[in-house]
Amino acid sequence: MAERGEISVITLGGKGISLSPSSLYAVATGLAQVRADSSALDRLASSSSNQRPPSVNHEITLPKTFTIVESRAFLTVLLNKLLLSASPGIRTVLPVRFSEALNSRSQALEFEPLDVTQEELYVLEKSSSALYGVFAILDHESAALSVVSDAVAAISCEAARADLAAFNSVDSGDGFSAKEEVVVASDMKVLLNGSKLVGKVESLSVSKIPKLHGCLRKIAKLVHTETRIGLNSGVAVANAEGPLVHTVLSPLASALYYLGECSLNRAKSNLDLVGSDDLRSSLGSLFERKCVSSESFSNAFELVSELGCKKEYEKFVHEVNVLLGMVWKIVAWEAITGFIALEGVEWNEKSEKGVEVNGGNVKVERKSEKKKKVVLGKGTGVIVQLIKDRLQGKGVGGIGGSGLLEIWVGELLLFLHPKDREFDGLLQRVREIVESNESRRLPKLPKGTRDFSKEQMTIRKGAFSLIEGVFEKHGAMALDTPVFELRETLMGKYGEDSKLIYDLADQGGELCSLRYDLTVPFARYVAMNGITSFKRYQIAKVYRRDNPSKGRYREFYQCDFDIAGQHVKMGPDFEVVKILAELLDKLNIGDYEIKLNHRKLLDGMLDICGVPPEKFRTICSSIDKLDKQSFEQIKKEMVEEKGLTVETADKIGTFVKERGPPLELLSKLKREDSKFLEHEGSVNALNDLDILFKALDKSKCIDKVVFDLSLARGLDYYTGVIFEAIFKGGTQVGSIAAGGRYDNLIGMFGTKQVPAVGVSLGIERVFAIMEQLHKDHSQTTRATKTEVLVSILGDDLPLAAEVVSELWDAEVNAEYLVNKRVMKHIEHARESRIPWMVIMGERERSEGIVKLKNVEAAEEEEIPMSRLVEELKIRLKR
Repeated sequence: MAERGEISVITLGGKGISLSPSSLYAVATGLAQVRADSSALDRLASSSSNQRPPSVNHEITLPKTFTIVESRAFLTVLLNKLLLSASPGIRTVLPVRFSEALNSRSQALEFEPLDVTQEELYVLEKSSSALYGVFAILDHESAALSVVSDAVAAISCEAARADLAAFNSVDSGDGFSAKEEVVVASDMKVLLNGSKLVGKVESLSVSKIPKLHGCLRKIAKLVHTETRIGLNSGVAVANAEGPLVHTVLSPLASALYYLGECSLNRAKSNLDLVGSDDLRSSLGSLFERKCVSSESFSNAFELVSELGCKKEYEKFVHEVNVLLGMVWKIVAWEAITGFIALEGVEWNEKSEKGVEVNGGNVKVERKSEKKKKVVLGKGTGVIVQLIKDRLQGKGVGGIGGSGLLEIWVGELLLFLHPKDREFDGLLQRVREIVESNESRRLPKLPKGTRDFSKEQMTIRKGAFSLIEGVFEKHGAMALDTPVFELRETLMGKYGEDSKLIYDLADQGGELCSLRYDLTVPFARYVAMNGITSFKRYQIAKVYRRDNPSKGRYREFYQCDFDIAGQHVKMGPDFEVVKILAELLDKLNIGDYEIKLNHRKLLDGMLDICGVPPEKFRTICSSIDKLDKQSFEQIKKEMVEEKGLTVETADKIGTFVKERGPPLELLSKLKREDSKFLEHEGSVNALNDLDILFKALDKSKCIDKVVFDLSLARGLDYYTGVIFEAIFKGGTQVGSIAAGGRYDNLIGMFGTKQVPAVGVSLGIERVFAIMEQLHKDHSQTTRATKTEVLVSILGDDLPLAAEVVSELWDAEVNAEYLVNKRVMKHIEHARESRIPWMVIMGERERSEGIVKLKNVEAAEEEEIPMSRLVEELKIRLKR
């Protein structure tokens, strides 16, 4: 589209051409003319040539409440609907007449009654063009307002010396932060970057900016989507468009009202910050007369709500547009008051020179000291300068007498309105400032995922190698399964946690989901292949639609070890607990404990307390939260949400508080007065634990185990022993490993019940601990295994290729660097902690020697090129 001030031409009806809200706005405001595409007119002419003649006399009337701009928008949409119509009864006469009316300079849009066809009448009466014409105006102006209001609010932040803490705490990191709020806060920080004015003054109207402005942005995007559809689609079902427009524009009206209310409060606050009493009084008087009052603004909003409820849709969209116009005026006044509050010193100086402000000489005592330079933000500084440029010559030094302040206010009210010829330049400049923010333009990761640096990958690879070594020492074999499974495979296996399964869009006739863990895919694999005995391990990523937090991710690795098949009683259970203790000891992360319980003992406890069997699993899910919540919170959930009596909940409370050394607590639970001995399932569980604890005692790892009756493990598939490892050090990451027995899971997928038990290590949380330990001990991680740097002084790549290839062929880990500056080579070797350098320049090459340098010792010697590999292997102890 052409620059403001030029008349551009908008073509409608052509193949592949769509009417945009900005194009419609240009036509509606007289900044562009319309042209009906010739091919579209030819199509209409040919399709209507053999049709019945017009049969209905129709008078085209414009809504009485509409302004001239709204009426022109209405006709523009109507013209586009006629050109897009595929009906054979549409002639060229109406598009031509509407084009002529829109392109005339007359402010009156009047049409004589004319005969129309039934098809034309249907478009004229049922196209909802009046609604979508104003809809498009609202779309265009609200999008512009969402940009300009941020810039104006930033000026107010500086005028008020406001505390910007609200812009730093928008993103909570839990995965549920409003995207537009975060963007607004980021844009505000860009606009205010470098400002020396913002400070510590707390302001409620400033802290509201991210939410209110973000809300407008979010709703404006919805308005834009519906506008594009409404402008370029065919005639919709009669009487359906009004409710749709109301549904979309009602939230817009609310967002506009609350943004305008907050902007009005900032404008009033800015008035109080104007330094000169006379200037403040004069400006305040103008503000009272010309700005929107709180009362009239509230009345306008109430009228919008009333008209929407009455289903008077044409009046409704008009009044929403009136409300938007009020908000533009309020935001403009916020800019005026903020600008003058910041630039008041210059006003004072002009006044002292005899310039009259609003009819009277403002006498201000000149201060002798030099004026302190005001440092604005990089963005706000540009906006303030644009305002100064607009006011240049508007009475400054050229107008004597009264009314200078009123002239300036009038200019700024025009400048900050979308219909002004210079507005597009202002809008584009603000967008350029905001988009200069590199962090905004850079791609971002989804919440709950992360990249891993070279140092982190070194730690991870070392840990994976250690873990695999432990698994293989115990005879496990590796297995891999698909990253996604049929949805039916995963559902119904995880209890309440099933809501965290990531579903995939149907791409091939199958409903699939990303794997939630590695256990269910393992069970599916065993059943599908008819396996009756298998000791396996798998290290792979799993996915959970969870709330991200520290140590809690949506994509993360699990390291699983499982034993499936018939074995000596409690043998596999003992081995997986022993393996878990071995892993955590070898990873050397610090103090930990393994909490252990038995599902049958837990079920017996619930039965003894009077919990109905059908509620066992859901109550287990509540009990499982005891490591994060108090029992009173859990009790409230069990009683109010899950229907237990207070008495039953209290009984559960007496049991879940029991925890201690395994053999001691087991002995207590097996005493003659124990209620568990009256329950068959509990007796079996206690006998299992007796065998398990004695085996763990003999294996010398029972000191790491705590028998804890509050451990529930919410997953539905557990049937026997359950356990969970908790890190007890400073880094708070929660559970770092868990597992248990699941004797019925494999049978869900096949005809055979294959008992199994397994453990899963939450390696991401372990990595968080390891990385923190490295940081605490100021340890640096060597990210490369390079042993030798081949340093060629000069630009001789062939020489580098010859030397480094000889080392590669000898299985030496080597890199090469070609550079004229020797310090570049040394810096690279030190930074990468490469122990040896082979240095070759012109002299070394001509003499057939190399310099072999020990980087750490800073010692070097010359050796024959022919002995390079041999000498290096000696030093590398190969």
